[in-house]
Amino acid sequence: MARVLAVLRGKKQNRRFRRGVYLLPSMFTVGNLFCGYACIVHAMRGAYATAAVFIGVAIVLDGLDGRIARLADAASEFGGEFDSLADVISFGVAPAILMFSWGLEGLGRLGWAVGFLYVTATALRLARFNVQSGSSDKRYFIGMPSPASAGVLASTVFAWPAGFGIEQGPALALAIVTVPAGLMVSRLRFRSFGALALRPRSSSLVLLQFAGLIAAIAVEPRPVLFAMSYAYLLSGPSGFLWTKLRPASKRGGRTATANSTQHTQATGSGLGG
Repeated sequence: MARVLAVLRGKKQNRRFRRGVYLLPSMFTVGNLFCGYACIVHAMRGAYATAAVFIGVAIVLDGLDGRIARLADAASEFGGEFDSLADVISFGVAPAILMFSWGLEGLGRLGWAVGFLYVTATALRLARFNVQSGSSDKRYFIGMPSPASAGVLASTVFAWPAGFGIEQGPALALAIVTVPAGLMVSRLRFRSFGALALRPRSSSLVLLQFAGLIAAIAVEPRPVLFAMSYAYLLSGPSGFLWTKLRPASKRGGRTATANSTQHTQATGSGLGG
């Protein structure tokens, strides 16, 4: 009898543990959603640098919730939908309001119309990602990811919280919003964040790379974050131009190699078909 009770208690504890594991990714999503809301509140108060920091924290939390869900085998349809809804707020509505308060308000109706355009582009980008996530090449994103796009806006505000201080400031803010919005709904390919890191076999170099990045951000956060976000923004168009300008023979060989690699990865991981 005691043994049976012990087994029942063990099963009950295991169910509680599994429930906690499934809730953990959603807790990070709630944190992501809170950061989007906090960004809006601080933007309305005129604390633009603080608002931009909250978008940066939301980007980190958004990366963690998906990774934790995969590592803990706790991915679910509910979690995916919840994450997308939170991303619309944190990487769509919040950056748009921040940019409007920071630099677009002087344009009047055009300013808030461009902000709405950015929110719409973010929603379209997330909807397309949800539809294509199971069938696309994992090494690339089709269109600029919404967290990276929000990072461009946030890093610009973080670097110049008081504005550009020039007469052409609103026009520059207009370009800063419209360019990432257009890239989100474009067909340009952007490297996935996992593919940007060094290969796992060079684990010591990965740690050294990560440590160097943290040190650089700690020493000069504004220019480093600004350079990182804009370098990623330029990577999509520059990659497209590089592909078009390369000789046709090299492009053909590269395409064949990539297709062969994708076929091998799909067959080995049970994704073929």
